Amino acid sequence: MIKILKNIKGDRVIWAVAALLALFSFLPVYSASSNLAYLYGDGDTFIFLVKHFAHLVLGFLIMYGVHKIPYQYFKGLSIIMIPLVIILLLVTMAQNTTIEGANASRWIRIPFVGVTFQTSTLAAVVLMTYVARYLSKIKDEVVSFKETILPLWLPVFLILMLILPANFSTAAIIFSMVMMLVFLGGYPFKYIMVVLGTGLLALTFFILFAKAFPEVFPNRVDTWVNRIENFADDSETQEDYQIERAKIAIARGGVMGTGPGKSVQRNFLPQSSSDFIYAIIIEEWGFLGGFFLMLLYLLLLFRLIIVAHKSVDVFGKLLVIGVGLPIVFQALINMAVAVELFPVTGQTLPLISSGGTSIWMTCLAIGIVLSISSKREEIIEEQQYREKEENPLEVLHEIL
Repeated sequence: MIKILKNIKGDRVIWAVAALLALFSFLPVYSASSNLAYLYGDGDTFIFLVKHFAHLVLGFLIMYGVHKIPYQYFKGLSIIMIPLVIILLLVTMAQNTTIEGANASRWIRIPFVGVTFQTSTLAAVVLMTYVARYLSKIKDEVVSFKETILPLWLPVFLILMLILPANFSTAAIIFSMVMMLVFLGGYPFKYIMVVLGTGLLALTFFILFAKAFPEVFPNRVDTWVNRIENFADDSETQEDYQIERAKIAIARGGVMGTGPGKSVQRNFLPQSSSDFIYAIIIEEWGFLGGFFLMLLYLLLLFRLIIVAHKSVDVFGKLLVIGVGLPIVFQALINMAVAVELFPVTGQTLPLISSGGTSIWMTCLAIGIVLSISSKREEIIEEQQYREKEENPLEVLHEIL
């Protein structure tokens, strides 16, 4: 264990925040999984705790392994992974899975292992890395919009089109993060406005097409529209039921909470261990617990900004923003949904909610950020070593 800790590099605060989130997640996941245990099992919640533990262990192994890889390698890996991600998304969409009549082709089952994997989460990390690579490449160049269509926007819109039919919220988040990244990367603002207009026009045509041919995308557009309409009015639907139960859980929690494992709404709230776990956390840990959790994500955001600022090159700065900021953004969206500040999206709470793919891809993204921050540490160590070599008194002092 001591040897492993010595080999850990990168920002220590980010490591600490990730570890705290993971350790804290066991209590709400174990508590909230009682609903799933009675619906899909024999009432034993321990198996869900073991499953969550396995997901986290594999996630932190991914984080540790990735943070040892020099981040410059991710430039080439992103180019290789883009075609692979597109193929995986095509395979996922070709399954044409439906849940209650709606398109839900989000997961593929890994052969021989039997584990399901949500391909869109991998696509998000790969795409943000690819965009960061391209922006760093053209940083000091004057390019026309036409020159960027094929190498930059074609992969972006192709991946978004493959995710959109089954997962609008994920596609919207990815598109928003790409827009933010190209803006911070110095891409001409007038070109960004053209892309935004094109994206909105493409979304409009997709909705019209889905409405005209509902058998192609069963009820999915209706689901989006209903969620937005339900957010704006008081009609009674499944989404309203979830939100109402979440608000009841938050109201019961008060300031101090009812205590760990004493949630009542976990038995009535669907997705209580994933999409709406924040409501269960506030019910059991109160406003203080929910606020502390938010502070951890804000601390992560602060450290991401520090790592980006201290990065030695443009690619590192953009990569930290591209893969790190979506973690905090997703967390804030999940919290906003639980308190009815945002329509139901189906986004999980990073490193807290149950679910293997979300945990693994979050750890992958954090591992990339840690790889970037460790490079800065290596440069500082080299500078200190050179200073000692140039100063014989320092060497003599260490010997004595």
